[in-house]
Amino acid sequence: MSNRVFGQFCGLARALEVVGERWALLIVRDLLVGPRRFSDLKRGLPKIPTNILSARLKELEQAGLVARRVLPRPASSVVYELSALGSGLEASVLALGRWGAQLLGEPRDGEVVTTDSLIMALRTTFHPPGRGVRLGFELRFGEHVLHARVDGVKLVVAEGPLERPDLVIEAGPGLKPLLAREVAPAAALADGSVRVIGDPALLSRFVEIFYIDGPAALTGS
Repeated sequence: MSNRVFGQFCGLARALEVVGERWALLIVRDLLVGPRRFSDLKRGLPKIPTNILSARLKELEQAGLVARRVLPRPASSVVYELSALGSGLEASVLALGRWGAQLLGEPRDGEVVTTDSLIMALRTTFHPPGRGVRLGFELRFGEHVLHARVDGVKLVVAEGPLERPDLVIEAGPGLKPLLAREVAPAAALADGSVRVIGDPALLSRFVEIFYIDGPAALTGS
């Protein structure tokens, strides 16, 4: 556990003692996607110093949130994964991501997007469409490719392409204004900030299912 103590008998204070250090929740975010090797975590958090990543992982292990596991041969590598206690942070991480998405604005200089952050972004912005809706989306964001399967209230998001998707969405920085409802799907398609392969009408369906909570400022039609 870190040296951060607040001297208060309070659940929030205790939680911040465990995950309040810089980078801790981003490590948890990436481990919510799945087990990761040290090198995977470093690649997904390129700006974290190696010694800080080691320290955070050690603190999370000591707190019982993270465990190490050796993969069977031929891999035989060590991966980090969340314990049941660590996995219990999922709802809180999604809620924080949902709230923070309203503050994003334009990308700052030097800010990066990773596959894991995009996967968690889709999970964060997911609003279940209800029973009977089954759709598959493939998202291409520069070098990152991931897919989302929607089945009523269930969502599965993973890295890689999707076989026979209902819609392929190619987007870069134009994705955030679309999900924030700052631009309408038709306008995003018209100005080329978003491109699709498949029925363009399904882009409107996509943003009905995935969107950032907050005041809408639609432009276009």
